Amino acid sequence: MWRARRAAVACEVCQSLVKHSSGIQRNFPVQKLHLVSRSIYRSHHPALKLQRPQLRTSFQQFSSLTNLSLHKLKLSPIKYGYQPRRNFWPARLAARLLKLRYIILGSAVGGGYTAKKTFDEWKDMIPDLSDYKWIVPDFIWEIDEYIDLEKIRKALPSSEDLAKLAPDLDKLAESFSLLKDFFTTGHKLVSEVIEASGPLLLLGSPGETAFRATDHGSESDKHYRKVSDKEKIDQLQEELLHTQLKYQRILERLEKENKELRKLVLQKDDKGIHHRKLKKSLIDMYSEVLDVLSDYDASYNTQDHLPRVVVVGDQSAGKTSVLEMIAQARIFPRGSGEMMTRSPVKVTLSEGPHHVALFKDSSREFDLTKEEDLAALRHEIELRMRKNVKEGCTVSPETISLNVKGPGLQRMVLVDLPGVINTVTSGMAPDTKETIFSISKAYMQNPNAIILCIQDGSVDAERSIVTDLVSQMDPHGRRTIFVLTKVDLAEKNVASPSRIQQIIEGKLFPMKALGYFAVVTGKGNSSESIEAIREYEEEFFQNSKLLKTSMLKAHQVTTRNLSLAVSDCFWKMVRESVEQQADSFKATRFNLETEWKNNYPRLRELDRNELFEKAKNEILDEVISLSQVTPKHWEEILQQTLWERVSTHVIENIYLPAAQTMNSGTFNTTVDIKLKQWTDKQLPNKAVEVAWETLQEEFSRFMTEPKGKEHDDIFDKLKEAVKEESIKRHKWNDFAEDSLRVIQHNALEDRSISDKQQWDAAIYFMEEALQARLKDTENAIENMIGPDWKKRWLYWKNRTQEQGVHNETKNELEKMLKCNEEHPAYLASDEITTVRKNLESRGVEVDPSLIKDTWHQVYRRHFLKTALNHCNLCRRGFYYYQRHFIDSELECNDVVLFWRIQRMLAITANTLRQQLTNTEVRRLEKNVKEVLEDFAEDGEKKIKLLTGKRVQLAEDLKKVREIQEKLDAFIEALHQEK
Repeated sequence: MWRARRAAVACEVCQSLVKHSSGIQRNFPVQKLHLVSRSIYRSHHPALKLQRPQLRTSFQQFSSLTNLSLHKLKLSPIKYGYQPRRNFWPARLAARLLKLRYIILGSAVGGGYTAKKTFDEWKDMIPDLSDYKWIVPDFIWEIDEYIDLEKIRKALPSSEDLAKLAPDLDKLAESFSLLKDFFTTGHKLVSEVIEASGPLLLLGSPGETAFRATDHGSESDKHYRKVSDKEKIDQLQEELLHTQLKYQRILERLEKENKELRKLVLQKDDKGIHHRKLKKSLIDMYSEVLDVLSDYDASYNTQDHLPRVVVVGDQSAGKTSVLEMIAQARIFPRGSGEMMTRSPVKVTLSEGPHHVALFKDSSREFDLTKEEDLAALRHEIELRMRKNVKEGCTVSPETISLNVKGPGLQRMVLVDLPGVINTVTSGMAPDTKETIFSISKAYMQNPNAIILCIQDGSVDAERSIVTDLVSQMDPHGRRTIFVLTKVDLAEKNVASPSRIQQIIEGKLFPMKALGYFAVVTGKGNSSESIEAIREYEEEFFQNSKLLKTSMLKAHQVTTRNLSLAVSDCFWKMVRESVEQQADSFKATRFNLETEWKNNYPRLRELDRNELFEKAKNEILDEVISLSQVTPKHWEEILQQTLWERVSTHVIENIYLPAAQTMNSGTFNTTVDIKLKQWTDKQLPNKAVEVAWETLQEEFSRFMTEPKGKEHDDIFDKLKEAVKEESIKRHKWNDFAEDSLRVIQHNALEDRSISDKQQWDAAIYFMEEALQARLKDTENAIENMIGPDWKKRWLYWKNRTQEQGVHNETKNELEKMLKCNEEHPAYLASDEITTVRKNLESRGVEVDPSLIKDTWHQVYRRHFLKTALNHCNLCRRGFYYYQRHFIDSELECNDVVLFWRIQRMLAITANTLRQQLTNTEVRRLEKNVKEVLEDFAEDGEKKIKLLTGKRVQLAEDLKKVREIQEKLDAFIEALHQEK
């Protein structure tokens, strides 16, 4: 700071010198003054100033070539022929003295003015380091308390004293007049004096000298007039171009040094030397606002008018290359002729100590100075694009957000869109062209979006599609910047160079633009580095005829000038529109809050994520309550369900075949064989299925049963989905089936009933089973023969013809059973013939298969009734059982069978209950947690399962509040930066 103050004092002294040059008399003709004197004279006489014409351009010229003021050109005198030099020492001495005095005059007077002007220009170029004041020690800021700079300024010589040192132009003019009169006879000697004085004696206008020879017919004047205006213009243009390139190199060198200094400063601050936390940058804050807006409304139904730089162009026009030059890294996937940009990519450029890139939803940083990280970044972008593209589509409207930081990057937000195509090729979806157009229009219809229109300069302009699209969206060209790529190929291949100028000026298109630029993005080699491309671009434009012939201006070339222009236009648009957007979202927030108060006055404003967390806690509580089910309840449910599943097999395939044998030995043998087969193949698997289904039913009961007034039906779809997915993922332990088989086999082999209570329980179990079967059999017979006479009279029902035939057949079979109650289960063929003939004698035609079906049900009912009667007799048979039915006609082997089945069911239920409570419930709870975690990361799943007006209203309200808060914070930071 103290250095800046001393420089300001020095500039002030120089200014005062220029303003108070009272020792100079101005009656000398201004046309005969020296170049430097004329500049001073005109600075104090506004009427004599030359008015520079205003540049008529629709876009501000952004060029590093125009940042420094160009010195006036000094043309070397042109010699024609041989001029003899006379050995006249007084003239030479006068020439040397005059040259020395003009040097002193230019240094004393013009130096101060030039120094101030240069200092002001460079001071504007110095970056704002006010945020890094802490780097300078505190005593520097307090140095003005110990050193009085004002006294030092007053101690310097005044401007009047310095002006006395300047030569008296009046006396100087008189001396010139004497010398001119003295040398009138020797005009050649005057020519030598002028030549010795050098370029300082030239006037500002071309061809005019400070001294004119009195002899107008002299040979030197004739040669001087022979110089054509065209040669002078060519010489001026060439020197101007060289000067511009010189200052361009100086500026680039200074900017490179400034970039390195800023990098060092940011690195020191990034390491936290003074433990000072930096605020989030403006562009990062703005990018977060755009991300929230994108999440809030991906379909662009909201009035989102926040500025973005939308990059559009034909496929393979060079959009990606331009973006990479602006970002200073090859960050995008590349392919020759293949569509690589399949979804919009939002790139936020900001300044930082390291050149890195990271995605919005990831914490991994890609070091852009390392080739392996660049390759990984390109691969990640390609994977995200393909993931966004749905099946059957080629492009997707979903945006990928990428932040790129690095020293010297221009701050802005760019959105790279898929290239516009003219024809759908093989491998593309049929609607690819229309989808790309709709995505491009969605971004460009934003009235504050800056459209960066990329046009390939190496192809015919008439083949461009994107220019028509841009013309429709921005017909007046108030927010469009036109960029012509591959200018090197265009200059090499195009026969008429003026055609490039017509493209740049927009004369070949119906499109208007805010500015026109020409860039070179490499030699077509994808392995070229950004630095090599930049050097090639600068070298091309230095030697290009487009600049030398003034077809292109210096500010219209190079991607560096393009990035400066786009960044400046972007921030200008942001400052003009951001507050209006903030007011718009304030009004939207008020409307949403009013709607919520009117519709849901007693409910909290829970968005979808908050509702999901609440539902998650409820589901986990219900899973925990599942582990609190009593063992008795588990065993009762398991035993009942298992018997319902196996009862048919036990009655039909084990009991009935064994009961129809002739003696108890055969009965027991048949039972043992069939039980062994059943246990080895079906029973354990059936028991595991029963246990798993029982767990599902209990889990569903806890999940779906209403919880009273606290029940919120908004969670029903989510709970059902969690239940189904958890059950689908759960797999029962396979080892349990093998251990269960051994337990069941041992239980079925035991025939010892220890007490009367177990005997009675077995009889009761047997009676229930047989009565249930008898009831099912009677229902089957009723359906077969139709309604009886009571139902026919009371309910006016009639039998069908088939039911009548079944009824006649049943009656005939029952007569046969009454005659032989010990009849076996199967009918003999002669018995079938007898029944058939008896029915035919009564006029009833029957089929043998009908007789067999009817017999099965009739005999089944007869057998079950007989078994129930026998079961009743066995109630008093426990005493005979203990004696192994010795000396007794009563045999209750069927009771023992049902006791074995009952005991097996009890032991199986107990084993399954232990496995459920100890293992499976916990595994199910783990599956539920995994499902909930997966659903929490799947935004589409949450949107699908948590729906309704209430959810959407709360979601919109939260997003609008977040957008408004971020906009307010951004606006506050924007005002502070100003």
